[in-house]
Amino acid sequence: STKAPPGGAAILPDAAALFAACDVVIDFTHAEEAVPHAALAARAGKGLILGSSGLNAAQERGVTEAAERAPIVYAANFSPGVNLLLALAERMAAALPAAGYDAEIVEMHHRQKVDAPSGTAVALGRAVAKGRGTTLEEAGIESGRDGHVGARKTGAIGFAALRGGQVVGEHTLLFAAASEHIALTHRSFDRRVYATGAVSAALWLRGRGAGLYSMADVLGMR
Repeated sequence: STKAPPGGAAILPDAAALFAACDVVIDFTHAEEAVPHAALAARAGKGLILGSSGLNAAQERGVTEAAERAPIVYAANFSPGVNLLLALAERMAAALPAAGYDAEIVEMHHRQKVDAPSGTAVALGRAVAKGRGTTLEEAGIESGRDGHVGARKTGAIGFAALRGGQVVGEHTLLFAAASEHIALTHRSFDRRVYATGAVSAALWLRGRGAGLYSMADVLGMR
């Protein structure tokens, strides 16, 4: 159709044309597109805001390699509140010994979400592990418990994913000890908080040199 789209936005034939026409591209599509789009950013020398979740280790390596030639902000969540939660999670994990405080992460999203646990939940797990001086993989993940799974492993990080209705996003990090529980919770009520954060990141990224950045950089939290 030759009819102009609403708002005067341009319709381009493919992703390569999009990168050629823009200073910064915002991508919240799918994990499978993350590396191809990052490669296009590197080839064009343009900025990329990447918010697709569910990337595996190989895909994250591909994004990191592309960031050697292009500025990329890669974040599990673009909400300012969630990024503050991640910073608090790391500090609390450093202060609370793994032998005495079990870390459990519970998240809930709308019924259409295809990956579990959510990217934000995984980021919370990584923050806890970092605070404890290890990695999520080394600490161990306990997810989807069912049947006689045995006692909980000390130091492991637990995940539970709930799906239903049209929940935008809810995340709770629980540190559970024998004599006390401490919970950090974040709830998103409108997806505009992610859009606003992504646009802020795009404005921040424009004109910066190649590198892999996070929302902590955008928000001046480190």
